[in-house]
Amino acid sequence: MFKISEFSRLSKVSLKTLRYYDQIGMLKPRKVDHDTGYRYYSADQLLELNRIFIYKELGFTLPQIIQLLREDITLEHIQGMFKLKKSEIQHIIDMEQAKLSRIEERMQLIDREGQVETGQEIRIKAEGAQPFLSLKARGREEDIPDLFRTFNQLLTKETRQLAQSPQVVLWKEIDEQEDEFEFEVGYFLTRELLISQDTFQLRILPPEPMMATMAFRSDSTFACTACVDLAKWIEKNNYQIKENEPGREIYLPLSKQDAQLMEIQIPIINR
Repeated sequence: MFKISEFSRLSKVSLKTLRYYDQIGMLKPRKVDHDTGYRYYSADQLLELNRIFIYKELGFTLPQIIQLLREDITLEHIQGMFKLKKSEIQHIIDMEQAKLSRIEERMQLIDREGQVETGQEIRIKAEGAQPFLSLKARGREEDIPDLFRTFNQLLTKETRQLAQSPQVVLWKEIDEQEDEFEFEVGYFLTRELLISQDTFQLRILPPEPMMATMAFRSDSTFACTACVDLAKWIEKNNYQIKENEPGREIYLPLSKQDAQLMEIQIPIINR
């Protein structure tokens, strides 16, 4: 039997850690002297400590390690915990691999452009549910400014006050037309309201947990290929475009400039 100080030197584990493991019930001393309060450990508890640190290196938390060390734990339970940890680690590896791919993309873009480009940044983010007031139409991309002019002329003063600044376009491709789309042009609202005109459509856009997004200036060199570039990125990174959900374009004016800041948002899911 070893006093806690001796056991600490043998195991290379601090006194503070040994006392904490005792407190949480993970490694209790083999004996406690009731008169002096001294803790005593046995040599075979070095093997228990080794198991604890192996489990820690594998990424298990202290509460999980306590479960794994229980005498009544079944082999099936141990296997289940290892399978769950394996799945968690694989998820981390996949996330880190995706980061490596993004770094490679940035390096290639810098090599191609000769500078750190502030556009063509692709992010995955979530969008919450939002009230959306819109005007539906079919047309080409160049028709969007005219659609907004028509829409703004029809808005009442009260509605304009509730409309948030960015112009929003929802779009779906039309199968039989290569360059024509089903559009909804409109604004997110700060709150819901009653509308009497049948011209408008008011609805709550559902939350989207995963949106692949790209922000860029409308006068940038790659603005005309942005949608294609984003679609290629989605495919390359093993995501899938969500069926029956429209893509979105957000337009924000840039101060004292003719160009706009645009953001394309495409709902995606994991493959």
